[in-house]
Amino acid sequence: KFLLYRFLFLLSQSVTAFDISIPDCSEVSIVGGKDVKKHQPCMVSIQKDQIHVCGGILIQDQWLLTAAHFLVGSLSLSKGTQRVGVLSYEYPKTFNVKTKQDDMLIKYAFELKAKPKKIPKKEQDVPPGTKCVVTGWGTTNSNVMKPSDKLQMLEVTVVDRDLCNCYYNRDPVITKDMLCAGNKQENRGICWGDSGGPLHCKKNIVGVVSGSKECGDPKEPTVYTFLSERHIRWINNTLKKQFNSTTF
Repeated sequence: KFLLYRFLFLLSQSVTAFDISIPDCSEVSIVGGKDVKKHQPCMVSIQKDQIHVCGGILIQDQWLLTAAHFLVGSLSLSKGTQRVGVLSYEYPKTFNVKTKQDDMLIKYAFELKAKPKKIPKKEQDVPPGTKCVVTGWGTTNSNVMKPSDKLQMLEVTVVDRDLCNCYYNRDPVITKDMLCAGNKQENRGICWGDSGGPLHCKKNIVGVVSGSKECGDPKEPTVYTFLSERHIRWINNTLKKQFNSTTF
């Protein structure tokens, strides 16, 4: 169900194309956000048949980080883009589509003309109440399955894991490798098209949008794959392994 066939990536001055099967990715986008004004060359738009379905972020030359169920972007999907192909991808063997465990994917693409956003060298503590920002091209109207042409951003607040487990009745179970963050106001949150997008706290990437059952419901905050020590180690080991295999 989650094998890649061909995707379309949008980078800041470039767009990438390749196909995929689309799972829960189509469930999520930013509702109640605002246009991003500052150029975001490391943001990625994953597309199918030239239609945005998920987000992601460039973390190293030719390497993209997104959700395992699903790319370097400009502020607008219709301007300043370039197509590039994807060569391969990696995801944790422990990924579970039902529990959302280890919902993370790294893609290796042709050379991208954009500056990467490096992931933290070690796990960053993100206590409940921390203010963070999520970005994406998802729909701005939960009743319309159409991506936003302009990159959106929304300030969210990290929610205690135990409280988040109560909100979701432990379905999925929020583990230490996951993070919850939402907005206290109604109709403000991710929706269709934002899966795989980055969560920034204090200017660091700390998570990747995994999903949400409703768009902008304060009692159902967004679930993120947290860049925990284990996940950071997996990313670095994967990049190192791929680098060594392509070095002659």
